[in-house]
Amino acid sequence: MKKFLAAAAILAAVPAIASAQETAPDGTDAFGVEPYVGVLGGYHTFDRGSEFGTIPGETIMNGALISGIAGVNVPLGPVFVGVEGNATKGFSDIDWEYGVKGRFGARAGESGLIYASAGYQWVNGKGGWPDRKDWMYGAGVEVGPKEIGLGGITGNSGVRLRVQVDTYDLDSFRPMAGVIFHF
Repeated sequence: MKKFLAAAAILAAVPAIASAQETAPDGTDAFGVEPYVGVLGGYHTFDRGSEFGTIPGETIMNGALISGIAGVNVPLGPVFVGVEGNATKGFSDIDWEYGVKGRFGARAGESGLIYASAGYQWVNGKGGWPDRKDWMYGAGVEVGPKEIGLGGITGNSGVRLRVQVDTYDLDSFRPMAGVIFHF
Protein backbone atom coordinates (compact mmCIF):
# COMPACT_ATOMS: atom_id res chain seq x y z
CA MET A 1 0.00 0.00 0.00
CA LYS A 2 2.88 2.37 0.81
CA LYS A 3 4.38 1.80 -2.66
CA PHE A 4 1.03 2.55 -4.26
CA LEU A 5 0.65 5.81 -2.29
CA ALA A 6 4.22 6.84 -3.17
CA ALA A 7 3.60 6.17 -6.88
CA ALA A 8 0.31 8.09 -6.75
CA ALA A 9 2.05 11.06 -5.09
CA ILE A 10 4.72 11.12 -7.78
CA LEU A 11 2.14 10.94 -10.57
CA ALA A 12 0.12 13.71 -8.95
CA ALA A 13 3.23 15.92 -8.75
CA VAL A 14 4.20 15.56 -12.43
CA PRO A 15 1.57 18.04 -13.75
CA ALA A 16 2.47 20.56 -11.04
CA ILE A 17 6.17 20.31 -11.86
CA ALA A 18 5.50 20.49 -15.59
CA SER A 19 3.11 23.45 -15.27
CA ALA A 20 5.86 25.45 -13.57
CA GLN A 21 7.59 25.41 -16.95
CA GLU A 22 5.34 27.20 -19.49
CA THR A 23 7.47 26.30 -22.50
CA ALA A 24 9.58 23.32 -23.44
CA PRO A 25 13.33 23.67 -24.07
CA ASP A 26 12.69 24.14 -27.82
CA GLY A 27 10.31 27.06 -27.21
CA THR A 28 7.09 25.11 -27.93
CA ASP A 29 4.27 24.78 -25.40
CA ALA A 30 5.09 22.66 -22.35
CA PHE A 31 1.68 20.96 -22.68
CA GLY A 32 -0.27 19.99 -25.76
CA VAL A 33 -0.30 17.39 -28.50
CA GLU A 34 2.57 16.90 -30.96
CA PRO A 35 1.66 14.64 -33.91
CA TYR A 36 4.39 13.27 -36.17
CA VAL A 37 5.05 10.97 -39.13
CA GLY A 38 8.27 9.44 -40.34
CA VAL A 39 10.17 6.98 -42.48
CA LEU A 40 12.75 4.58 -41.03
CA GLY A 41 15.02 1.97 -42.55
CA GLY A 42 16.85 -0.87 -40.86
CA TYR A 43 17.31 -4.58 -40.40
CA HIS A 44 15.57 -7.24 -38.30
CA THR A 45 17.40 -10.43 -37.31
CA PHE A 46 15.99 -13.14 -35.06
CA ASP A 47 17.81 -15.54 -32.70
CA ARG A 48 18.14 -19.20 -33.67
CA GLY A 49 15.96 -20.17 -30.72
CA SER A 50 13.16 -17.66 -31.42
CA GLU A 51 9.51 -18.61 -31.77
CA PHE A 52 9.91 -18.54 -35.56
CA GLY A 53 11.79 -21.85 -35.41
CA THR A 54 14.03 -22.97 -38.26
CA ILE A 55 13.59 -23.89 -41.91
CA PRO A 56 15.91 -26.52 -43.44
CA GLY A 57 18.78 -24.78 -45.21
CA GLU A 58 18.11 -21.50 -43.35
CA THR A 59 19.92 -20.46 -40.20
CA ILE A 60 17.80 -17.58 -38.87
CA MET A 61 14.92 -15.39 -40.01
CA ASN A 62 16.06 -11.89 -41.01
CA GLY A 63 15.59 -9.11 -43.52
CA ALA A 64 15.95 -5.43 -44.36
CA LEU A 65 13.01 -3.16 -43.46
CA ILE A 66 11.46 0.13 -44.53
CA SER A 67 8.91 1.48 -42.08
CA GLY A 68 6.27 4.21 -42.15
CA ILE A 69 5.33 5.47 -38.72
CA ALA A 70 2.76 7.86 -37.27
CA GLY A 71 2.30 8.91 -33.69
CA VAL A 72 1.57 11.60 -31.17
CA ASN A 73 3.55 12.87 -28.19
CA VAL A 74 2.00 14.62 -25.21
CA PRO A 75 4.61 16.87 -23.60
CA LEU A 76 4.52 17.25 -19.83
CA GLY A 77 7.15 19.95 -19.40
CA PRO A 78 10.59 18.32 -19.56
CA VAL A 79 9.15 14.80 -20.11
CA PHE A 80 6.67 13.31 -22.58
CA VAL A 81 4.43 10.30 -23.18
CA GLY A 82 3.13 9.11 -26.52
CA VAL A 83 1.79 6.39 -28.76
CA GLU A 84 3.09 5.29 -32.14
CA GLY A 85 2.04 2.87 -34.89
CA ASN A 86 4.09 1.37 -37.72
CA ALA A 87 3.53 -0.41 -41.01
CA THR A 88 6.77 -1.99 -42.21
CA LYS A 89 7.67 -3.68 -45.50
CA GLY A 90 10.28 -6.38 -45.10
CA PHE A 91 12.66 -7.98 -47.54
CA SER A 92 14.31 -11.42 -47.60
CA ASP A 93 12.49 -13.59 -44.98
CA ILE A 94 10.10 -10.87 -43.65
CA ASP A 95 7.03 -9.88 -45.66
CA TRP A 96 5.31 -7.28 -43.43
CA GLU A 97 5.44 -6.06 -39.83
CA TYR A 98 2.76 -4.01 -38.06
CA GLY A 99 2.78 -2.65 -34.56
CA VAL A 100 1.68 -0.17 -31.95
CA LYS A 101 3.62 0.94 -28.90
CA GLY A 102 3.63 3.45 -26.10
CA ARG A 103 6.59 5.76 -25.57
CA PHE A 104 7.85 7.74 -22.60
CA GLY A 105 10.96 9.80 -22.19
CA ALA A 106 12.63 13.13 -21.67
CA ARG A 107 13.35 16.12 -23.85
CA ALA A 108 17.04 16.59 -24.51
CA GLY A 109 18.63 19.87 -25.52
CA GLU A 110 16.47 22.29 -27.45
CA SER A 111 14.58 19.83 -29.67
CA GLY A 112 15.84 16.29 -29.03
CA LEU A 113 14.17 13.34 -27.30
CA ILE A 114 15.43 10.28 -25.41
CA TYR A 115 12.82 7.56 -24.90
CA ALA A 116 11.90 3.96 -24.09
CA SER A 117 9.00 2.11 -25.70
CA ALA A 118 6.92 -1.03 -25.35
CA GLY A 119 4.05 -2.42 -27.42
CA TYR A 120 2.79 -5.21 -29.62
CA GLN A 121 4.16 -6.26 -33.02
CA TRP A 122 2.83 -8.57 -35.73
CA VAL A 123 5.43 -10.17 -38.04
CA ASN A 124 4.46 -11.88 -41.31
CA GLY A 125 7.12 -14.23 -42.64
CA LYS A 126 7.51 -15.40 -46.21
CA GLY A 127 9.20 -18.33 -47.92
CA GLY A 128 8.00 -20.82 -45.32
CA TRP A 129 8.50 -18.63 -42.24
CA PRO A 130 5.40 -18.44 -40.01
CA ASP A 131 3.38 -15.38 -38.97
CA ARG A 132 3.66 -14.45 -35.30
CA LYS A 133 2.74 -11.68 -32.85
CA ASP A 134 4.34 -10.74 -29.55
CA TRP A 135 5.68 -7.91 -27.38
CA MET A 136 8.19 -5.37 -28.73
CA TYR A 137 10.52 -3.32 -26.50
CA GLY A 138 12.93 -0.58 -27.45
CA ALA A 139 14.81 2.63 -26.85
CA GLY A 140 15.75 5.53 -29.06
CA VAL A 141 16.99 9.05 -29.56
CA GLU A 142 15.70 11.85 -31.75
CA VAL A 143 18.05 14.70 -32.59
CA GLY A 144 16.48 17.99 -33.52
CA PRO A 145 17.68 20.62 -35.97
CA LYS A 146 19.44 22.83 -33.44
CA GLU A 147 21.58 19.94 -32.17
CA ILE A 148 22.93 19.32 -35.69
CA GLY A 149 23.40 22.96 -36.69
CA LEU A 150 20.15 23.49 -38.67
CA GLY A 151 18.22 25.58 -36.14
CA GLY A 152 17.27 28.42 -38.48
CA ILE A 153 16.20 26.16 -41.35
CA THR A 154 13.39 24.02 -39.94
CA GLY A 155 12.01 25.94 -36.94
CA ASN A 156 11.23 24.56 -33.49
CA SER A 157 9.49 21.28 -34.28
CA GLY A 158 10.26 20.42 -37.86
CA VAL A 159 12.53 17.59 -38.85
CA ARG A 160 14.33 15.28 -36.43
CA LEU A 161 16.70 12.42 -37.07
CA ARG A 162 15.85 9.23 -35.17
CA VAL A 163 17.95 6.22 -34.19
CA GLN A 164 16.27 3.37 -32.29
CA VAL A 165 16.81 -0.26 -31.35
CA ASP A 166 13.92 -2.64 -30.72
CA THR A 167 13.62 -6.29 -29.77
CA TYR A 168 10.74 -8.66 -30.52
CA ASP A 169 10.07 -10.53 -27.26
CA LEU A 170 13.82 -10.38 -26.50
CA ASP A 171 14.34 -12.79 -29.46
CA SER A 172 15.62 -10.31 -32.04
CA PHE A 173 17.71 -7.25 -32.78
CA ARG A 174 16.06 -4.48 -34.86
CA PRO A 175 18.14 -1.32 -35.37
CA MET A 176 16.35 1.44 -37.31
CA ALA A 177 17.22 5.00 -38.38
CA GLY A 178 15.33 7.67 -40.29
CA VAL A 179 13.63 11.03 -40.46
CA ILE A 180 10.69 12.21 -38.31
CA PHE A 181 8.48 15.16 -39.25
CA HIS A 182 6.86 16.82 -36.21
CA PHE A 183 3.87 19.16 -36.63
